[in-house]
Amino acid sequence: MSHFSRRHSEYGVQAQSLFWSDFVVQYSFPIVFTRGLFRAGDDLLADILARDGAGPHDCLVFIDDGVAGADPALPGAVAAYAETHSATMRLVAPPIAVAGGETLKNDAEAFEVVARAIFDHGIDRHSYVIAIGGGAVLDAVGYAAATAHRGIRHIRVPTTTLSQNDSGVGVKNAINYRGSKNYSGTFSPPWAVLNDFDFLDRLPPRARRCGLAEAVKVALIRDADFYTWLEANADRLARFDPLAEEEMIRRCAALHTAQITGGGDPFERGSARPLDFGHWAAHKLEMVTGHEVLHGEAVAIGIALDTHYSVRAGHLAPGADARVAELLERLGFTLYHPGLRTEDGEGRSVLLRGLAEFREHLGGELTITLLSDLGTGLEVHEMDEARVLAAIDWLQARADGTTAAR
Repeated sequence: MSHFSRRHSEYGVQAQSLFWSDFVVQYSFPIVFTRGLFRAGDDLLADILARDGAGPHDCLVFIDDGVAGADPALPGAVAAYAETHSATMRLVAPPIAVAGGETLKNDAEAFEVVARAIFDHGIDRHSYVIAIGGGAVLDAVGYAAATAHRGIRHIRVPTTTLSQNDSGVGVKNAINYRGSKNYSGTFSPPWAVLNDFDFLDRLPPRARRCGLAEAVKVALIRDADFYTWLEANADRLARFDPLAEEEMIRRCAALHTAQITGGGDPFERGSARPLDFGHWAAHKLEMVTGHEVLHGEAVAIGIALDTHYSVRAGHLAPGADARVAELLERLGFTLYHPGLRTEDGEGRSVLLRGLAEFREHLGGELTITLLSDLGTGLEVHEMDEARVLAAIDWLQARADGTTAAR
């Protein structure tokens, strides 16, 4: 008898036993880069569905309304593709347009359109929910799929640079709640990620640029050679040269995936989240500006802020912060926004409050990724508020064309 059981038996309590339930779940999904995904003669999507055996498989398709607006023929092309591949897939309804951007993550009524459609059309665990859109739409539709019947197969078709090289290739889904970014969410890997580069040609420049910030992020924390490549190709990337853009997306997605699969914590049970370098400030800036600042734009500012902070804290060599800021500016980003100085009713920095919220979202102790070199991340567990405010001063001084005091 164990000490635990014996001690309780002495007091007349029924002896208890303890055993561990220990098992491993294997996840595997393809991440494909292609063009012309919904052309009638392209079999990629049909082949992905056929991984589950003979069809036809019921499919419910959601399309970002911004994507549908830029390509009005897309819903018809999806329907025609399903008709051509009727032995493999069956649309249970015409493709459904949903609110793009953060609206779908913020608005309960907009999200209800997704959840209700899954319910009304009887989508089950052997059916497929297919989301075509930017990262926010993939997040919200993925969350609905992950929570319906405890998990429905979800295929992502990212349509932005940011979703193709970063958010769309991960394992997270979420919606926002009461002003807190990604508060309600799941870790639920997709069935497949199908990146069609043709969608990028329809993006407005501002949205197309956003994914470049995530490429700089992952290069700074994991791959100095990739960072050097970004510097060498900054002008090509800034004008959206297709070959440079496609190589950037592939390399960034590969690094992102390597962190998830090889970093030892794919479902983020610990406190460290290196892929969120620059994001603690970015998330707060998005929220305080009512998403006037797009996610990639906020990440660029957050990267510049934390890189300068790394120098001020003595972790990173002086001058590296200016080098990173210059790269981001060459790529087309503005690195200061007045929202960084937003204060609450008691005169306290709202941005700094984001540190506490970030710690709460992570769980455990505060863990922030900084830099010890360009290409090498460093985990710290505290941030000096005075240095953060000084970093904001530095960003404003750069924007104003003046020199910030060290």
